[in-house]
Amino acid sequence: MPELLLLGGPLHRLGCRLHLVRGGTNTIWLGVALGLLAWGVLILVGLLQGLGHKIFSLAVIGGHVRLLVAIPLFFVCEAWVAPRMAEFVRNIVASGLVPETELPALEQDIRRVGRMKDSWLPEALILLVAFMAPMLDTFGLVPGRTGSWESMLAQAGGRLTLINVWYLGFCLPLFRFLALRWLWRLGLWWYFLRRVEKLELHLVPTHPDGVAGLGFLVVVQQHFTPLIMAISAIYSASFAEDIISGAMAFETLYPLLPMVLLMVAVLFIGPLFIFSRKLWICKVTGWNEYMSMASRYVSAFDRRWIRDETASGESQLGTSDIQSLADLTNSVRVVRDMRWIIADQSLVMALAAPVILPLLPLVFLKYPVNQLAIWLFQTLTGL
Repeated sequence: MPELLLLGGPLHRLGCRLHLVRGGTNTIWLGVALGLLAWGVLILVGLLQGLGHKIFSLAVIGGHVRLLVAIPLFFVCEAWVAPRMAEFVRNIVASGLVPETELPALEQDIRRVGRMKDSWLPEALILLVAFMAPMLDTFGLVPGRTGSWESMLAQAGGRLTLINVWYLGFCLPLFRFLALRWLWRLGLWWYFLRRVEKLELHLVPTHPDGVAGLGFLVVVQQHFTPLIMAISAIYSASFAEDIISGAMAFETLYPLLPMVLLMVAVLFIGPLFIFSRKLWICKVTGWNEYMSMASRYVSAFDRRWIRDETASGESQLGTSDIQSLADLTNSVRVVRDMRWIIADQSLVMALAAPVILPLLPLVFLKYPVNQLAIWLFQTLTGL
């Protein structure tokens, strides 16, 4: 069985040649190198132009976050989630979730996904789109004052300076390319999950994970945490830019924060609903089958140990039938409580935390640090 590995393409192969990719999956150093290269040249050009006071101001924090935080986190996520995806495939094969008769189809799907992620054409098209800045700015796909040509040129008085040429001509397209590249990979992952769902899976309603054996998908989705943190950090910095510039009031954040949470839920919890139909069928079928078996068993148990007047306490004392009845009760309870949605509370909390944490510093734009410190002190001491 070939291994599912959603890492590939020209950029990944370049990183391997430059020895910035370790072990085939650890691409963190590639992300750090790309982010530092873009940011380092940007700072150098800015200092040479005497713009140090501007490039280190909060008004352009979004540019720093994109290069120093988001880009490395894109590659941290690659290094984290890619091995877990491969482990998921090994898990469903070793556990028998995918029957032997379906293994050839699964192998074909893995090879198809491998050809798609290794192709140069998708990354070439993504690179082309990344440089189509005016169209992207029109649809607002990149938020923030440092995320559009229009706002950057307006700040420069309509002139193209050397620092703007580097940022708008290289840094911003690089960020867009890597962000769209991740969208492509998410699309491949969703496509693979859909292909797995179409197989004749051996779902077991009494599986301890509560989702008929598909529980490891929760582990896979939890490893998207760095990517979610990158998305939230970008939005947080963009909101900060707009608040500092006066383009947005702080109170405007209140309806925007649920929208960010909803977007993350759609991207990283939504794909798990692919299996909901089969899980529901498995639960209903399993409930019917186990209830029928339970009815037959308890009827026989009742006739033998309850209604039979010859049954003595001593004969009942050592019987394994009572323990079997308890085991059957537990099995029926597991089927009854089986979820038809793979996502659970632990996944929701794991995905919500990286969304909320990067947004917390925005509070300091509304309430100064000294006021927050006084409020916290009074709350803790009651003074």
